[in-house]
Amino acid sequence: MLSQDAIYMARAIKLAEKGKYTTDPNPRVGCVLVKNKQVIAEGWHVKAGSGHAEVNALKNLENVDKAMGATASVSLEPCSHTGKTGPCCDALIVAGIQRVVVAMQDPNPLVAGQGLKKMQDAGLEVDCGVLREEAEKLNKGFIKRMVTALPFVRSKMAMSLDGRTAMASGESQWITSSASRADVQKLRAESSVVLTGINTVLDDNPSLNVRLEADVVQPIRVILDSGLKIPLASKMLGLAGEIWVLTCSSDQQKILKAENAGYKVYQIKSANGRLDLKAVMNFLGQRQINNVMVEAGATLNGALLVAELVDEWVVYMAPCILGDRGRGLFNLPALHKMADKKQLNIKFVRQVGPDLKLIFTMK
Repeated sequence: MLSQDAIYMARAIKLAEKGKYTTDPNPRVGCVLVKNKQVIAEGWHVKAGSGHAEVNALKNLENVDKAMGATASVSLEPCSHTGKTGPCCDALIVAGIQRVVVAMQDPNPLVAGQGLKKMQDAGLEVDCGVLREEAEKLNKGFIKRMVTALPFVRSKMAMSLDGRTAMASGESQWITSSASRADVQKLRAESSVVLTGINTVLDDNPSLNVRLEADVVQPIRVILDSGLKIPLASKMLGLAGEIWVLTCSSDQQKILKAENAGYKVYQIKSANGRLDLKAVMNFLGQRQINNVMVEAGATLNGALLVAELVDEWVVYMAPCILGDRGRGLFNLPALHKMADKKQLNIKFVRQVGPDLKLIFTMK
């Protein structure tokens, strides 16, 4: 049976999920205020730059005096620094909160336990670690960026039962069902960036935007384009959201044309004549990108696999056969012996419509 603390924390985490499409680059956080075993107010962080979960919960009180002696259950350590908003731990102290239950310590070096200490020094009872694993799952990208300075990278792929992503001609619409494609929209919406390669842009002219009725901050579309082959007209340019082109080309005329068309062009260092993928991820981390979703072909996915830059491989497998001439998931020309195989761990399996959704991590 769950403890009362766990029950209220589960509610705080559920509230935090309401901001999963809108809080970037901030974490998703929820807060529940409890007094005499009754929930007296709730709040969550809605959008970067707006009030944090704790402040919103306090604002939602019928009477501010009700906070005196209450318990606050928060899915992430209340901040102790002043950014676009004031310190949340100060707000809880001033409101007269008696006890604070926290799911996890904030990995942000600007906080990292300081909020907990400040509240303890002010005389509040503080407990940390309630439903920690559940809270960590909600903010995998934010946590990874704070700890490693790199974004959390997820690659989405669709394949047939025989492991093919397209016919030999390149035709690929549609291998998977409408249910799987709707699920992909949610993955995009959770992402800070949707990343693809220039060949996918040239072959498919994709939109790569989020098409949901929910309130969504459109992810940045990032195109890896070593030679600046980007077309000066594309579906993307007519849609909301920024488009970044990362290149190792120094052709100033091409750069100017791309920028005049509406792309933002950034030069990244090269490795063996192509974009250095580790430098790409460093670049994205430096720009506060928490979550990267890769939607690309076999060449880029093969390079990312070899470089071990992907945290999760999300594969939608349809119950169909495309034949041995179809295109595969990964281009891995260096694999010749069984000893060279890339081993993955299965972390999740679920049916989505007629398809299977599988999530893998590196071994």
